[in-house]
Amino acid sequence: MTHAQRTRAAADAATTGTSTPQDSALTVTADGLPGWLEPVAQAARTVRAHQLSRFLPPESGAGRQSAVLILFGEGERGPELLLMERSGSLRSHAGQPSFPGGSLDPEDGDHNTTGPLRAALREAEEETGLDPSGVQLFGVLPRLYIPVSGFVVTPVLGWWRTPSPVGAVDPAETARVFTVPVADLTDPANRATAVHPSGHEGPAFLVESALVWGFTAGVIDRIVHYAGWERPWDRTRQVPLDWRA
Repeated sequence: MTHAQRTRAAADAATTGTSTPQDSALTVTADGLPGWLEPVAQAARTVRAHQLSRFLPPESGAGRQSAVLILFGEGERGPELLLMERSGSLRSHAGQPSFPGGSLDPEDGDHNTTGPLRAALREAEEETGLDPSGVQLFGVLPRLYIPVSGFVVTPVLGWWRTPSPVGAVDPAETARVFTVPVADLTDPANRATAVHPSGHEGPAFLVESALVWGFTAGVIDRIVHYAGWERPWDRTRQVPLDWRA
């Protein structure tokens, strides 16, 4: 059984009432999602890790277990995605736009079951002030890897059923919190290929006065693709990254 299958099995147990008391507050269900979000839920049930990234967790089991919350909501301009900009003083991925998230703590529980679910919500609350009670978790993507920092990341999908105020809780960790309309993420005018000084290339989005690239942009790119939202865009358009990136 793969990590995603184990996590989904634990989530199913929570949904059916067969979970342990520790997991009783965690429920993963696609019931009641808005119609526009159904393609994302369907993709989450079928997509494989190698379809999302070429960087997969080491077979040795090495790496720092972590989770991110990919939170979709409904804004003034329609469907939107919650992002944050990391503080420029952080040791890892400083100044980069990202999903809320971080390393699993011991109290989050087993990283092979519901630990990533709990960590994704906890980190989102700590970083953005999000009220987890307003979030419906509806899917879990396969575990991925960020070689530069050694993070093994479980992306957890959420529907912001009851929006709550958000903002940078600790400026030492979070520079700002913002939402991006899905329409902007799928607009070909906002898409480009980011070129790192190392020569690595990857998808990028120029939205909300931010350049979204790296792991976050890669996951967004694949969600947009497998949800059927992708529109043809100029892949030859390049955006060079600063040498400090």
